[in-house]
Amino acid sequence: MRGDTVAPNPDAQGILAAILEQSSRHLFGPTSQPAHPPKPQVVSLAGLIEKISHLKPDEIALVKKAFQYADSAHLGQYRQSGEPYITHPLAVAELCASWRLDAPSIMAALLHDVIEDTGSTRQELVEIFGGKVAELVEGLTKLDKLEFQSQAEAQAESFRKMFMAMARDVRVILVKLADRLHNMRTLDATTLAKRKRVALETAEIYSPIAHRLGLNLVYRELQDLSFRHSSPFRYATLDKAIKKARGNRKEMVSKILDAARMTLSKSGLEADLRGREKTLYSIYMKMRQKHLSFSQVLDVYAFRVTVKSIDECYRALGVLHALYKPMPGKFKDYIAIPKLNGYQSLHTTLVGPFGMPVEFQIRTQDMHRVAEEGVAAHWAYKDGDDHLTEMQTRAHQWLQSLVDIQDNSGDSQEFLEHVKIDLFPDAVYVFTPKGQIRALPRGATALDFAYAVHSDLGNECVGAKVNGVQLPLRTELKNGDIIEISSTPNSQPNPVWLTFVKTGKARAAIRHHLKTRRYSEAIQLGERLLSQALRQQGGDAALVTDDIWEKLLHWTGSKGREELCADIAMGHRVPAVMAKRIEMIIRESKGHSEQMRLDTAEWETSSDDVPEHKQAIMIDGNAGESVSFPACCHAIPGDNILGYLGKGEGLQIHTHECRQAQRLHHRDPDHWVDVIWAEDIQRSFDVAIRVDVKNAKGVLARIAGTLTSADANIAHVAMDDRFSESAVGIRFVIQVESRYHLAKVMRRLRQNQDVLKITRVFGK
Repeated sequence: MRGDTVAPNPDAQGILAAILEQSSRHLFGPTSQPAHPPKPQVVSLAGLIEKISHLKPDEIALVKKAFQYADSAHLGQYRQSGEPYITHPLAVAELCASWRLDAPSIMAALLHDVIEDTGSTRQELVEIFGGKVAELVEGLTKLDKLEFQSQAEAQAESFRKMFMAMARDVRVILVKLADRLHNMRTLDATTLAKRKRVALETAEIYSPIAHRLGLNLVYRELQDLSFRHSSPFRYATLDKAIKKARGNRKEMVSKILDAARMTLSKSGLEADLRGREKTLYSIYMKMRQKHLSFSQVLDVYAFRVTVKSIDECYRALGVLHALYKPMPGKFKDYIAIPKLNGYQSLHTTLVGPFGMPVEFQIRTQDMHRVAEEGVAAHWAYKDGDDHLTEMQTRAHQWLQSLVDIQDNSGDSQEFLEHVKIDLFPDAVYVFTPKGQIRALPRGATALDFAYAVHSDLGNECVGAKVNGVQLPLRTELKNGDIIEISSTPNSQPNPVWLTFVKTGKARAAIRHHLKTRRYSEAIQLGERLLSQALRQQGGDAALVTDDIWEKLLHWTGSKGREELCADIAMGHRVPAVMAKRIEMIIRESKGHSEQMRLDTAEWETSSDDVPEHKQAIMIDGNAGESVSFPACCHAIPGDNILGYLGKGEGLQIHTHECRQAQRLHHRDPDHWVDVIWAEDIQRSFDVAIRVDVKNAKGVLARIAGTLTSADANIAHVAMDDRFSESAVGIRFVIQVESRYHLAKVMRRLRQNQDVLKITRVFGK
């Protein structure tokens, strides 16, 4: 079953693209011309007043004041259903009140659209309701898309702003989730296209956030609503099947409930036992993932047992295991090790009557409240109350990780990408050597663990021990693993790390470090390329004054010298063109001042006698990612070389014999620069060779031994497709210091009796 599924998938770039294509305009915003004629309706505050009885009288008065303000601000505005728009913020406030949130949260819920959709301003809200309420409302307000280059950027920036406001105060996301839940409940009034678009966004962003914060009631309802609106036909078909099967299974469910209640009562346990039908979305996903038909999904019902204490949870587990046999591998203890979002419960699956699998969840009353409402269950906002529950601590840690991701992300869209990766619904639990527990997304590696401890530890990581055994950094972690990280101050992130890390924090930190390092290297290379181009035109970079730089930057539109030099290094600008422009600026300015004429005269005579080799870029192999040595020719010191500035690729070093270089030179003659090898190079370079050998047993091992004895490290080896019964060709990529070193290696190979022929390979 494919096509319109809403399964959350952090790697689904198509879904993310669909989300980001939409406008940043409020999806359910008010209109002066509703789709249906306005219905005469008196909007009552009674329902909200009844739900905020936990507030003080002066706080209730403030809530009433916020309602009156919002009602006046939205006067004349209607929802697409034809209802007065104030019914929406009122419904959102009632949801927040049902979670027993504080007065500022409920006031923000009432006011959450006044900045975006009316003439109200933040300053006005500060003056009337105070800074805290205004800050919450601002965090909930989308940004105007006209401030950005595209709708995608506007949408991503809106999410970034919301996440950052949420990191400062979790109440922002609680109100936002209430807002989204009510919008999803009333989505039928919108067009089919909009319903699908909003459902995808909800499934990809808001539903995972609700799960991450432990709001399971909201999480399940958002999932089901997203499924209903994005896949209406599948939803309707499955709903019909469940209603039909419900009657057939009612007797079976009653039998299980009666048997469990009686057994628990006989054991002296006072328990509240209830059956709960699984959501349509969870049933659909099980069918889809396990390729089952509806009739094959037997565990449609789950049973919840609520007792008074943790001790009784384990006693109830033993009683139920005595009643029905447990299924092997289907027991999970989330009390001893809570889920990442703070959820606690015992899960066990038993073999019920007629072989029907029966799932039981056993928890205390407090655990049940947390399981249903998550962070909203007991979030304290009292001033001076520094005591945090374990759930609050976990939430704070995740919110802080959002700040870390923001600090290491280049733009809003990249930030959103990292956050989506971090919204995994499942987790593994591992330990530090001191026994501290760490929760990571399923599939996380030892390197993810290092970054979870601290970004600096991740950046300097060189190795990891898992359960005392030295293993690669890409090792996937399992529940209960003990991880020990080793690091050195001189170590730096490797671009390859991005291919296997799973957490958004690790990915953002690695990208940030690589970008920073690459940008610094690119600036230095760009300066050298510009200096070379100036020398070739008879100029001197040292004589380019600040005034000349300012005019050059104005002409290019660059923000500063560093940006321009980096663009030159990455091939976005041709150094010869920049040098020519500098020369023109100087000539245009000749008559402006005596000093300028002197500078120009010095410019024109300063480099008449510069030797040709001084005008070339010196290559020592230590310029990092800004200078690369493509595999098409594998240039090594001693080769005749030339440099190509590919757009966005930095400076590529090719040999004169390289066919790829010859094609590029014919196509882009202006993108080539003169380069020469430095005299003292302290690194190795890859080079490709083909060795034809006798087809004999153990020949590969003997050739590899010869290469090792010649101090040549083997980076890659492959058998050539062309071979005969008596001979075979082997292609090696080895690491050497120079052509002299390569010649030494080849001489050593010729002394091997297995070797028939050796050639250096130019080209892949």
